[in-house]
Formats: sequence, structure tokens, C-alpha cells
Amino acid sequence: MSVNFSLLFYLKKQKNYRMGSVPIYLRITVAGKRAELATGRECEPERWNASAGRAAGTKASSKSLNAYLDSLQVKVYEAHRQLVEASGLVTATAIKNRITGKEEKGIMLLEVFQDHNRRMEALVGDEFAPGTLERYTTSLKHTADFLWWKFQVPDIDIRKIDHAFITEYEFYLRSIRGASASAPTTQLSSTSRTSARSSAFAWQMASFLPIPL
Repeated sequence: MSVNFSLLFYLKKQKNYRMGSVPIYLRITVAGKRAELATGRECEPERWNASAGRAAGTKASSKSLNAYLDSLQVKVYEAHRQLVEASGLVTATAIKNRITGKEEKGIMLLEVFQDHNRRMEALVGDEFAPGTLERYTTSLKHTADFLWWKFQVPDIDIRKIDHAFITEYEFYLRSIRGASASAPTTQLSSTSRTSARSSAFAWQMASFLPIPL
């Protein structure tokens, strides 16, 4: 799926600005969400071409500045390409973190699932029956087995979970594990696409993964 992506170099004047050079900032926009970072370069407003996002003129200083901004732009597009190829999940913050060397820490599915089951275990006898916990424990094991069967990974970032993931997991449970067709995938399938970045949703996710019956 194509997502709107753009970048812009601009001068960021301070509120008390009077005269002189102004810091150049880079604004990355993905699907309407922005992330900004300083380029470490400055330019006088009278030498700045706002529409081009570059320094105006043919002086050596302008050429050098523009060459630097060009190289930074290339890094942004390369970061975008890498994110698309790696997971398909592209955000303005993720691009910014990649070009600055600060990787975004993901929320891992099995970690969430394990936390969910630990909390459930503490409530067995009050809010949950032992059999319910046993089913979720089995589901956790099947989820881990599925991740290795399909992706050869020990865990997965919840932001990579989408409708295709759920469909493939349901197929795995039915064909490999012989699970009932009534495994509750519907709610997760419809909500994971829009809510996967939410920490609250992340914890709830374990409650809606298919559970072999």
C-alpha cells in the first residue's frame, strides 16, 4: 500500500530572531505525521530559496551547502527504502531514527503475550478458570511455533501484524495444528491494522489471537 511521503528543508527562526544566519531543519512527513531534525547547517534568509529548499546563488558556499543537503536527502530516501523492504511499516519518526542512528524499539508480540498470561495466572480463581489459562498457555506456544515455521524468528514486532499475518496464522492452526475453525480471529483482524501502535492494544492482542479449541 502506498503511503504519502515527503521531505522539506526549511529555515527555523527563533522567536527572538533579528538578523543573521538561521538553522536549517529537515521536516519528514509520512501519512500526514511529521518528524523534524536539525541539519547542523545555517543560511541567511536572503540567500535561501524556500520553494527549492536550497541556498540560492552560485557561490562556492551555496554549492557546498546544497551538496550537503542533497546528501542528506539521499539518506532519507534510502532510509525510507530500507524500512519498506524490512517491514513495510514506514513512519516519519522511524525514518528520522534510522538516519540519526536511533532505532525505534519495537513492542514484541510474545513478550506481550507472556505478560498477558502472567497477569491472567495471578487472577485464576477470581476472574479466570484454570482451563482458560491453559488454553492461553497453549496458544502462546503455538504462536511461537508459528513464528518460527513462517518467518524463522523467535519473536515479532506487533507493528508487523496485519490482516495477512492473522490469515496465515489461522491457516497454520487449522492445517498444521488441526484447530477448530471457530478460533476467534475476527476482532484482531479488523482492529490490528489501525491500532497496532498502541501499547494498550498490544497487551490486549494476546486476548484475540486464535486459540486452538
